[in-house]
Amino acid sequence: MRLPPFRLPLRLSVLSVLSVASVLFSSLPAAPAPKPNLVIILADDMGFSDLGSYGSEIPTPHLDALARSGLRFSQFYNTARCSPTRAALLTGLDPHSAGMGTLAEDPNKRAPANAAPGYQEFLNDRCVTIAEALKPAGYKAYLAGKWHLGYHDRAKWPLQRGFDRFYGIISGATSYFTPADPRGLTLDNEPQPTPSSPDYYTTDAFTDHALQFVREHPKNAPFLLYLAFNAPHWPLHARPDDIAKFKGQYLAGWDRLRAERYARQEKSGLLGPAAPLSPRDDGARAWDDLTAAQKTDLDYRMAVYAAQVHRMDWNIGRLVETLRTLGQLDNTLILFLSDNGACAEPYTDLGGGHSDAINDPAAAGSGGRNAGRNGSSYGTGWANASNTPFRRYKSRLHEGGIATPLIAHWPAGLRTAPGTIARAPGYLTDFMPTALELAGLAYPASHHGKPLTPLAGRSLVPVLRGEPPAGDRWLFWEQYGNQAVRHGNWKAVRPAEKDSPWELYDLAADRTELRNLAADHPDRLRDLTAAWQTWAESHQVLPKTRPATP
Repeated sequence: MRLPPFRLPLRLSVLSVLSVASVLFSSLPAAPAPKPNLVIILADDMGFSDLGSYGSEIPTPHLDALARSGLRFSQFYNTARCSPTRAALLTGLDPHSAGMGTLAEDPNKRAPANAAPGYQEFLNDRCVTIAEALKPAGYKAYLAGKWHLGYHDRAKWPLQRGFDRFYGIISGATSYFTPADPRGLTLDNEPQPTPSSPDYYTTDAFTDHALQFVREHPKNAPFLLYLAFNAPHWPLHARPDDIAKFKGQYLAGWDRLRAERYARQEKSGLLGPAAPLSPRDDGARAWDDLTAAQKTDLDYRMAVYAAQVHRMDWNIGRLVETLRTLGQLDNTLILFLSDNGACAEPYTDLGGGHSDAINDPAAAGSGGRNAGRNGSSYGTGWANASNTPFRRYKSRLHEGGIATPLIAHWPAGLRTAPGTIARAPGYLTDFMPTALELAGLAYPASHHGKPLTPLAGRSLVPVLRGEPPAGDRWLFWEQYGNQAVRHGNWKAVRPAEKDSPWELYDLAADRTELRNLAADHPDRLRDLTAAWQTWAESHQVLPKTRPATP
């Protein structure tokens, strides 16, 4: 005889099931929030005021939109030079500690075998990149653009430093239209032929590959994308239709441009009353002192530069839209910044190179003080305008050389009101601890059996949450003999020119460094410079050279 099925009374049955379910579900751990994607976008030689959200007249609508709904930093710092900045950004170390106290190897020469540890010209084995550090959390890492952290030997290239895919240039500068050997293109460690398409342009091509990497990325896994443009680094190369948007707009000159940008900065509250407009740089003449022909040529140079910035912004818009289409934008932290202040090379107000070299596909430039002989650049006057309201420019350690715009955008993670300005000082070394905290990782003690140098930075996560800074911090710089240190609101800086004394500024009252207080506060200056000396001796800054090998 088969017994009838056992049934609880309906009410008891439902209540029991709900009770049991409640106990079961309450005992289960909450599903972990998905780890955020990280997108770092680095401009090359772009000035502090070259974005609309930082005072510019150049249309940058996509970056400005990120700033309006995100967070802008008013006191974020780079290292004043290409390679050292890239090293500090990727490793979380002061650049000398990563072996990059100077520019990376040039295609025409290897790093010297007897170089001091802080100046070996490629990343050393006592650091890891963000790409390497995020691997244990399941991140894939992609790089599109400029590497400039070691040229000779593939062991120094991106795929050997944690990146899963790479498309771009290994060296520091190239033609935008026809990147060619030895400053050529590389895809996943394989040299690529010189592009033959008349439509090729590095800013577009770097973005094309970044989008490809993101679209092909496995679902349900986090990624790091490092998009390192070569724009707007010399040579002056831009698409003719972009140049046409700006030609003739700069005939009023850099004095007018600086005043107009500063007025927009004042209106936006970006810097406040402690940052008056600095005088025109002593390397630039008054615009009215130039001839009509010089003004026409300089208008064209600045138009090409503006076109380079504008095209970069357009491509960033493509990236943002792709992330949105893929459903990845909300949980992606986007960080945009520049690797140094605007570039004044070759340090004349008339710019570098002959005018007919502008937009010449074969002209890549040669670098440094010779930056215009084979290429073209826009010179001291426009660089001074790009860095409004600050003094000086790339390679110098006054604010014009090291202050960068930084925009942070992260819909799912930011806890600040849209358009907030973060005013606490920050530095490139903060990117690594930020990435580690977001990924739920600790900084490793060793890598491939080698002990790692301890991190120098602070996580930006509290800033992204709108929390107050954790007190004053020490920041140190050295570039080609230029020296600087900041603690709290006090900054000491010494130019590299022979016998230059230390200068002292109270940035809380004088962000544009117009009043040297060295004679008024000798004890404070002594404390700052002593701290710089201690840092230099303990972070591979000194000695700068090693005795030649017998």
